[in-house]
Amino acid sequence: MPLAMNREVFITCAVTGSGGSQDRSPHVPRSPKQIADSAIDAAKAGAAIVHCHVRDPETGKPRRDVHLYREVTERIRAANVDVILNLTAGMGGDMVFGSPEAPLPLNEKGTDMGGATNRMEHVRQCLPEICTLDCGTMNFAEADYVMTNTPGMLRAMGGMMTALGVKPEIEAFDTGHLWFAKQLVEEKVLNPDALVQLCMGVPWGAPDDLNTFMAMVNNVPSTWNWSAFAIGRNQMAYAAAAVLAGGNVRVGLEDNLWLDKGVLATNAQLVERAARIVTNLGARILGPEEVRKKLNLTKRAPIAA
Repeated sequence: MPLAMNREVFITCAVTGSGGSQDRSPHVPRSPKQIADSAIDAAKAGAAIVHCHVRDPETGKPRRDVHLYREVTERIRAANVDVILNLTAGMGGDMVFGSPEAPLPLNEKGTDMGGATNRMEHVRQCLPEICTLDCGTMNFAEADYVMTNTPGMLRAMGGMMTALGVKPEIEAFDTGHLWFAKQLVEEKVLNPDALVQLCMGVPWGAPDDLNTFMAMVNNVPSTWNWSAFAIGRNQMAYAAAAVLAGGNVRVGLEDNLWLDKGVLATNAQLVERAARIVTNLGARILGPEEVRKKLNLTKRAPIAA
């Protein structure tokens, strides 16, 4: 197939995530101030979009408290640098089963299941330009943890995003997730100018080999915008692969902690390296206002508390 390189690229920085990485690097932000400051530094380094989770400020464990999201949002909106805000809406679909012989009752430690309205409350209040929609259910890394997103849940959450005027970033961990995303567009749950993030190398979704990657790329409709990332050591290789395949770039501490072997990274350093890769390939990096126009995004302040 012919090369279809993207010549105008935007970079997303996934700032902190919800994985158990908080004790593996001192650079993984925990508190709302740390998360916002790291996001602002990433924006100064060239990220047009910052993708944010929140954590317990003391332990670093994942949380989904609205007041934490609100503080992150307000701090980023008040900064002297412009950036597009992308809040996760993936939390609240975590199911941990018991043993193989006694899967029920569920293991309370790690299980966090919320309804669609509950999972979307921080998005309703904070009004980011983008929020994520994990477009499927999958066995996710840990042995008996299932990331749960049923068709009914996705239709409900996707409809809320559309009604709020917040663009869903469809998180696709395998080709079936893209199949269902196309169904949501066909049903008019999502608008036709969809945005996709191709998530490569996350156990047990799509592996990060190039054949699988191109199968994912080839299942994205030509009228959609997309980005891609791979976790761990292949993060920067996929920055190049995404641009060469016609897409955009995501890097950040959610997906990879390392700058070089034995050298822990900051978010800004990862963005700076990705930006060098993009420009060395001959592409131009888009700023946040250009990306808002490209993706039809609206920047708004949070609703009054």
